[in-house]
Amino acid sequence: MNSKRPYILVLILYSLLLVPAVGAQERQKTVRADECITIFTDVMRQVDVNYVDTLNYESLTEEAINAMLRKIDPYTVYYPKKNDRELRIMTTGKYGGIGSIIQQRPRPTLTAKGRRTKVNKDSLWTYAVNPYEGKPAQRAGVQAGDRILSVNGVSTEGQTVSEVSNNLRGVPGTTVVLELEREGVKKPFKVEIVREDIHLDPVTYYCAIEGDTLSGKVGYIAFGEFTEGSAQALNNALDDLYYNQGARSLVLDLRGNGGGIVDEALQIVNLFVERDRVVVETRGKTANSNRTYRTRNNPRYKDLPLVVLVDKNSASASEIVAGALQDMGRAKLIGQRTFGKGLVQNVRPVVFGGHVKVTTSKYYLPSGRCIQAIDYSERQKGHELKKDTAGGILPEIVMSDSNKVDICYSLYIDHYFFDYATRYHRLHDSIAAPEVFELTDEEIEAFCQWLGERGFRYETETAKFFDDMLKMAKHEDLDSATIARLEELEPILVPDFREAIQRNIEEVKQLLGSEIVLRYYYQKGQAAYNLRFDKELKRALSELK
Repeated sequence: MNSKRPYILVLILYSLLLVPAVGAQERQKTVRADECITIFTDVMRQVDVNYVDTLNYESLTEEAINAMLRKIDPYTVYYPKKNDRELRIMTTGKYGGIGSIIQQRPRPTLTAKGRRTKVNKDSLWTYAVNPYEGKPAQRAGVQAGDRILSVNGVSTEGQTVSEVSNNLRGVPGTTVVLELEREGVKKPFKVEIVREDIHLDPVTYYCAIEGDTLSGKVGYIAFGEFTEGSAQALNNALDDLYYNQGARSLVLDLRGNGGGIVDEALQIVNLFVERDRVVVETRGKTANSNRTYRTRNNPRYKDLPLVVLVDKNSASASEIVAGALQDMGRAKLIGQRTFGKGLVQNVRPVVFGGHVKVTTSKYYLPSGRCIQAIDYSERQKGHELKKDTAGGILPEIVMSDSNKVDICYSLYIDHYFFDYATRYHRLHDSIAAPEVFELTDEEIEAFCQWLGERGFRYETETAKFFDDMLKMAKHEDLDSATIARLEELEPILVPDFREAIQRNIEEVKQLLGSEIVLRYYYQKGQAAYNLRFDKELKRALSELK
């Protein structure tokens, strides 16, 4: 057994934990850190010498570091050398791959009552769900809904979605062979795809909207991520809207944008406000963590009327842009309170080729308010921020985010919209443009008929609770008469799915139509289609009148 391995652990932990000795308090903290590292080293030495079996020290080290960092916050993360590719993708938005989103779901098995079975990790199938237009997968003929049976001869069954994704990625220029299964094609077939350096456009969609504003058209830009060069991409889109398409006001859509590089956010704010204005400050423990970010250039669109759309998934750099423009009175915000992620991370190298992304400071807006939500751990779990909770950006115009659980939720979560769109694409060579495409009542009826053939049973959340209650009643040995009366309620709690669809017909048409449009016109076409139903955008247009 290699007795040097415990000392490798010590070096790594020193690089993560050791802080500069600045003043008596900092020296005391350093002493405590030294003591903790000494304890850890001694434990590892005892285990190394005495444990009955050979240990995997690399795995133990990684597990120990990750367990430690999880106690700090969700954003401080260790990347060993083997995960350098993941770190590069995160910071640049680039990777070598095929350019398609994949998804795993349980094989479509129904119970005797027509219900989908619960997820069984051993029976997950992998699907291509969103090939990006112009990327290698789409050019090679991969379609949304194709089931991926194997990658380079290795079966995807039993693999996690991360494992399949890692197998799809690789050095640009190398070839990957996918074995696919497609509805309507009798036998599986293989596709060879040459990997490329994938860079997703941060401007996911933009257009000029014919509005009834006095000054002309309204520009709309959906901005997806703050990666290298993203500010320039937004600037180019805005120039096209203004100079070529006649837009004289702008709706900047930051909904779902999880943030990224702060300097890109600074450049975007600088498009709309004069130079030398404070955009954001960072405040941390060390002197180099404290920094004031100011605009550096003269603005290109200082007087352009501006509305920014945000939601609960707008975070980090998105919140800097939205919050700074709000503080300066430069833009009106519409949507929901933002995520509240105001922690700053820097990537630091550690020994043996790894890196640690460590939280070093917090973001503060020009007004002095901190973006970071106090209960960020709860928000990380998906919980809503309370109205009186510090953190996040509250829009001037708050619009409700529908969390209604109805038949549309069931059809979406169990992939019925997705599967029917795949079938629709096979049966129809083309459809109308996204701006005008609309499903007819006859096509909705065909969808309902297909649901019936698939054994779809609309099971409400109430019915699921009722099933549990009935099981508990039988378990507690209630009298047979009570059990019989409870069982009489069951049919009432299972509504006819056709009636439920008719009650929600407009939403059903929109969601199913969105999936169908994606098959023909890809991401940009789907964005154009969905804008027709966007309540926040309609409110923004009214504000810009």
